[in-house]
Amino acid sequence: MKTPIWLAVVCLAASLPTQAQTFKPIELKDQELATLRGRFVMPGRIVSFGVVMTSTWENAKGEVIGATSSMQIQQSTIKPQFYVSMIDEKGSGSGSSTGTGTVTGGSGLNSTEGVTQVVRAAGDNNTAYNNVDINVTKANQAPATQQQGQALAAGSTLSGANGAGELSISATGTGVQLNIVANNNQGSTVQRLAQGGLMQNTTLLGSSNQVRNLTSFNVVLRDNVASAGSLNGNLDQLKGIRTIGF
Repeated sequence: MKTPIWLAVVCLAASLPTQAQTFKPIELKDQELATLRGRFVMPGRIVSFGVVMTSTWENAKGEVIGATSSMQIQQSTIKPQFYVSMIDEKGSGSGSSTGTGTVTGGSGLNSTEGVTQVVRAAGDNNTAYNNVDINVTKANQAPATQQQGQALAAGSTLSGANGAGELSISATGTGVQLNIVANNNQGSTVQRLAQGGLMQNTTLLGSSNQVRNLTSFNVVLRDNVASAGSLNGNLDQLKGIRTIGF
């Protein structure tokens, strides 16, 4: 009786070197996965890094209050610094009634991590928009830009007010925060960038409001590998933002 062909194949496979079996998948535990943050980029490739945050509140009369806070870091940057430009626009519409809505809960939102976007509404005809953009481009030189607005020093607060509400922008040891409290109990909004997380939280208690929280991260990378000296220089610049909570 002849040996079946399939039995010969099995025996031949068993005699192969064991190196073919040395590559085995390794299962990662949840604790190990939690420490993975994504792809790493050498600082020498970072030509420019910038953050732009904008928060605005427009009421039913068309009055707008808000601010834009921006920071850009590049090779010539001596000290990382946020600059604030106020937004104050007059309206031409009719008056709005006092908001009567009620929103409860939400205390756990202050302890979230990563990007948190929240809209809670207890009124009619409202529009709320939260958005985060990450723009990565390639170039050998940083874009020619000039910081606009008033410098926001660490530990300081800038404020403004008009018919739409009251605005405050603060820089503390935990980061940068833009906060708007609308008049006539229409609601409030906060946008905060701190400790590796971003919060965009809007509560609407009245009607016919338009709220926007926008954050844009802009990174310029170079294709050519930089020298060791520029690597250390860029690292020192990035370390500088730790003083304001990043």
